[in-house]
Amino acid sequence: MDLSVSLQDGVALLEMRRPPANHFDEALIGQIVDAARELDDDPACRVLLLASEGKHFCAGANFGGGEFAADHVAAAERLYRRAAQLFDLRTPIVAAVQGTAVGGGLGLACAADFRVAEAATRFQANFGKLGFHAGFGLSVTLPELIGRQKATDLMLTARRVGGEEAHRIGLADRLAEPGRVRETARALALEIAASAPLAVRSMRATLRGGLAGRVRQALDHELAEQKVHWATGDSAEGIAASLARRPPVFTGR
Repeated sequence: MDLSVSLQDGVALLEMRRPPANHFDEALIGQIVDAARELDDDPACRVLLLASEGKHFCAGANFGGGEFAADHVAAAERLYRRAAQLFDLRTPIVAAVQGTAVGGGLGLACAADFRVAEAATRFQANFGKLGFHAGFGLSVTLPELIGRQKATDLMLTARRVGGEEAHRIGLADRLAEPGRVRETARALALEIAASAPLAVRSMRATLRGGLAGRVRQALDHELAEQKVHWATGDSAEGIAASLARRPPVFTGR
């Protein structure tokens, strides 16, 4: 099973099970969406807790194997169609982020309402080091969370952000003690679950406004840019360098 689902005390745990990196594809994101949609209609569920098994939260798409290695464009089109549906959910989402949330994994974390991390957690929008435009709606969600200037910093430099800095700039909402990310995230989820569910959903919808629509527009633009970049030498170099764990050498072509 790539995803396990359990419900207790109003909190539904959705756990990705592709350790250690928990790479996603359309199938896994689709499983998350389908499970969350079913829970959206369950009055016993008041909060979704998105977590993952193993060392890392999510390293995004796997360009070294599977459908993304075979055809970047087709795989991304399928993935983004499903990813957009995450933003239609009515139930609040808390993400327990251990290890790294990199690339599309950062995008998945930013699709949640709250992110819980620890000092050792690493967030990274590494797209510039891979030679192509950011995706998974990060063009909207990241500036929403930390402001345009900080989002520009993280995207253009592709630098890693530790848990403490993430908490300081608003990327992480709670900073857990070492090894207690899941427990701290569940505690936050239980706090939310203790509030009136109709009021919680209503306030969330008001605060989010037209977020789902803006993310869909961003996904269309991001994919169009990625299609161009995936045909360049810089993208081929960036992906190859990442897989070989060496610094990329870009030429602007």
